[in-house]
Amino acid sequence: MIKKFYHPWHDIPRGQQAPDIVNAIIEIPQGTKAKYEVDKETGLLRLDRILFSALHYPANYGFIPQSLCGDGDPLDILVLCAVPLQHLCVARAKVIGCMRMLDRGAPDDKIIAVAADDVSVKHYNALSELPPNFMLEMQRFFEDYTKLEGKSVTVDTFTDADKAKEIVLENFEAYTAMVNKSCKWN
Repeated sequence: MIKKFYHPWHDIPRGQQAPDIVNAIIEIPQGTKAKYEVDKETGLLRLDRILFSALHYPANYGFIPQSLCGDGDPLDILVLCAVPLQHLCVARAKVIGCMRMLDRGAPDDKIIAVAADDVSVKHYNALSELPPNFMLEMQRFFEDYTKLEGKSVTVDTFTDADKAKEIVLENFEAYTAMVNKSCKWN
């Protein structure tokens, strides 16, 4: 019997309740300094680098499957949860906002969500309901960790849940357009 290998970007569904609740593929557990990324060709997780700073990821970090952001990667997502989630875990994530940013001039939005199956955070519906320092911590993390690497990112703005869901849908459409152009990833 031949077993099918599932690619986390292409073969995992977006989520039955998308864009309200999406599937998030976790690449980096909260609290780590190691930056992992899913390899676009193989779907395996690879170590990209160890952060050059004393900072650590403030939330579980990954991507939304079957999406495509302006930087050519899947749409990033930060999932707030009471615990660090394991690598390549599929977590149902309720979209509550977006951090719009530019990474070396390319759009690199970060959807902000809460783990839909974590009773300690699933009651949050908007960024304004989060602890006051959380958004600043998130912004400073992405601005600061790249500075020590000689890179520049600009956090433009934070959006509400409705705009974040529009961004998710736009990234789904971009992915569909890419697939329709017969891009090969196998």
